[in-house]
Amino acid sequence: MRYIMTIILAAAMAAGMLQAQVKVGSSLELDKTVHNFGDILMEKGPVSCTFTVNNIGQKPAVIYNVVSTCGCTDVSWTREPIMPGKSGSISATYSNDEGAYPFDKTLTVYFSDVKKPVTLKLRGVSLAKKQPLTELYPVQHGPLGLKSAEIKCGNLEQGGIKSESVTVANISDRPVKVDFRNVDKHLKISVAPNPIPANSTSEMSFSVTADRSLWGKNFYHASPVVDGKVFNDGISIWAFTKENFSSLTDKERREGPRPHFEESTYSFGKVKKGARIQAEFSFRNDGRKPFSVYSVNADAKDWSHSDIPVAAPEETVRFTVTLDTKDLPKGEHLTIVTLTTNSPLRPIVNLFIAGWIE
Repeated sequence: MRYIMTIILAAAMAAGMLQAQVKVGSSLELDKTVHNFGDILMEKGPVSCTFTVNNIGQKPAVIYNVVSTCGCTDVSWTREPIMPGKSGSISATYSNDEGAYPFDKTLTVYFSDVKKPVTLKLRGVSLAKKQPLTELYPVQHGPLGLKSAEIKCGNLEQGGIKSESVTVANISDRPVKVDFRNVDKHLKISVAPNPIPANSTSEMSFSVTADRSLWGKNFYHASPVVDGKVFNDGISIWAFTKENFSSLTDKERREGPRPHFEESTYSFGKVKKGARIQAEFSFRNDGRKPFSVYSVNADAKDWSHSDIPVAAPEETVRFTVTLDTKDLPKGEHLTIVTLTTNSPLRPIVNLFIAGWIE
């Protein structure tokens, strides 16, 4: 009996039935916000999933509307009020006929007594024909296969936890047990079903907890242990952490710090490969509170930035970003510099360094 229950439990986890509840507002819970279909053949036709909404409050709740990003996804939902202690549902069907490539579809859900709409995701990869697991999961730690060496967790707000999942594979002809060591203290990660059946797939679920010492884009690491062998090159998961302004009133948002940049793009014209570019940016704080930058990120290999001091109201601040072009390809170039800030109206500021490398 215990063995049978273990099998049922593993199957439930694989189907996403045991995902942590996601609280929405003060009175609703969702069983999940992302449904991952994994790899599906186009010949299978449309695929469907359901999100369950539990009313844990004291009064009826209503799903006002569910909006899909495109006509390829049909949606339906519980129309009558969901009474306290009861459940409703949101069902979605993806047409699976847009071509053989990854898809990421968004549903925007409007609930009663919930100020912000809630975003649900339908993800997967449509395949024209069946492919070997070794091709679908090219990043391999022994028999454990992943699609990418870097896994995106997405945006994370301070005080919160962001959960995601990806499909992984056992590319061997025998079951494989997967554990994890050297797990970052802000990361939780697991695989289900586990062991992963031979020549089959499983779901790797993970969550990242925000920390006020970490802002912007950060990587979180874990070393997979596959049948007792540790792979220290490991798994890298990244999340982008920004401030949480949900407790602010509309007045506090309006009167908060507000940077006004003279220019958002620095053009360096034409330079020889190997030149060091000094890109200067300036902004004025038009808000009524001091403005500060929590972190600076750039999509470049060799770069740095000068100190960005806190800007008092009406103060103008200048800073530079230094970009080394020695490892950049010749031709037209664009580097994106991302500031994570304490401004409710501009929590993320993107600046650009553009030009031509000869």
